[in-house]
Amino acid sequence: MTAASLPPRRRPARAGLWTALRLLAGLVLLAALAYFMWTPGDWPTRLFAWVLLTILADECAGWFGYTGLALGALAFFAPSAPPEQWTLIVPLVGGVLFALLLLKHSGGPFVLPFAAVIFAGALYATGRFGLKIDPALTLPANTTFQRSAVVPMLLGLGFSFVRQLVGNALRFAARRRAGRAAAPVVMVDPAVAAPEVSVPEPHVSEVEVTSPAGEPVLVAPAAAPVPQGSAGPVLTKPAAAPQLSKADLGTVDLSAADSNTEASPPAPSRSGQ
Repeated sequence: MTAASLPPRRRPARAGLWTALRLLAGLVLLAALAYFMWTPGDWPTRLFAWVLLTILADECAGWFGYTGLALGALAFFAPSAPPEQWTLIVPLVGGVLFALLLLKHSGGPFVLPFAAVIFAGALYATGRFGLKIDPALTLPANTTFQRSAVVPMLLGLGFSFVRQLVGNALRFAARRRAGRAAAPVVMVDPAVAAPEVSVPEPHVSEVEVTSPAGEPVLVAPAAAPVPQGSAGPVLTKPAAAPQLSKADLGTVDLSAADSNTEASPPAPSRSGQ
């Protein structure tokens, strides 16, 4: 019996197309982020675009996310002067956004809620306790600042969560199909005959039988196989008595008569004769 060898599975051609689309989408997102950082605008719009486009670009590839994080400083090199709040926004939001990306890359979709808690918790804690450290630090407590940072973070992580769940489900289904297709197919080779199994025959050396004279005699059994269903050995037929001719029978009768005559006593004679 031989197992049929299956040809190696080819990588689908659409995998290369999907990779190219992801790279193209990442480049488009980075270009849009650079546009928002380079052109003049108010700081809430820039902050919203920075957080959202960085998280979405990270979905295309990890280095897209870190590149988007670094593009937040592009506003300092723009022809127009950045808003004065941007000097505080870049280190504060950039730090928590970097921690979010690190935690996002460390696990699957179920670590994203922890990343969201760290991001939002750090900003709300800074807004609550920042005034105790520096009375002039009023921006973290601003409602517009918190909304412009937390809302795009929730949108980006929500998209990432759904994408990872759908991707895991599709990969699991593909592995199941591949496992079923890779099951070995057993084929019987007609050129290979099945081995013959020999059944040993019972062997009896000698069988004790009784002769016509009443004496036990050891006789070898016949060489024929024992028929199925028999519980004991096969006994051979006793040897036939020798056949004598009529002349031999007459000689035997006369000899027996002579021996009987010699053995019998003489008959008594009658008195008076």
